Amino acid sequence: MTKLVAVVPVRQGSVRLKDKNFKPFGGKNLLEVKLDQLKRVSEIDEIVVNTDSPQAIEIAQQYGVKYFERDPRYASSECVNRDHWRNLAETTQADYIMHTLCTSPLIRDTSYSEVLQLYRDGVLNGENDSVNTVREVKKFMWLNGKPLNYEMGNAPNSQDLPDVVSITFGISIISRALLLEGCSMIGRKPLFYRLDEVEAVDIDTPLEFEFANYLYTRLSNQTHDSSQNM
Repeated sequence: MTKLVAVVPVRQGSVRLKDKNFKPFGGKNLLEVKLDQLKRVSEIDEIVVNTDSPQAIEIAQQYGVKYFERDPRYASSECVNRDHWRNLAETTQADYIMHTLCTSPLIRDTSYSEVLQLYRDGVLNGENDSVNTVREVKKFMWLNGKPLNYEMGNAPNSQDLPDVVSITFGISIISRALLLEGCSMIGRKPLFYRLDEVEAVDIDTPLEFEFANYLYTRLSNQTHDSSQNM
């Protein structure tokens, strides 16, 4: 019998937007919104809030989900992702781990189910060993004074730029064993699940928070109005 655990990492500190996980959002806060959503995903066996925040622990208890009190050194800005992911694997009792951020509040419930199905199919047929959400990047990108994804003097229309994607970390699924081995939520044979512009919204700054809150509230109201008219 395999066990899938959804881990929601929540840091007490936030560099660019203070207390972003606990600011009022859509009538609740980002952590509460994410826990509400994860509890609707029937394929998840267990939910764990991985945190150094007493407030996050209190919310986890209110929601009846588990929590792991993270060592402060793994919640600091000095902790690189490799160490964070290794610690997460070491402290999560699961066969498979879903790492999902509450700062991605616009991902749809159906996307969680689709990602889980893709992961199961990919693992069974051996084609993939992780599934990771991504967003398409159609931008003219430069690094060290040179273009990265096009040639000078031969710039295409933006829609014809190469199919570059960026990892959103909204949803990442991988086996605990592989996470321990590679210390990365991205496996050797990842399958990328593309989010649309709305679902890919991620919150790091005050502007992104306000924009996401506006979209979330508007979409929630539309859903409520539709159900009222049925």
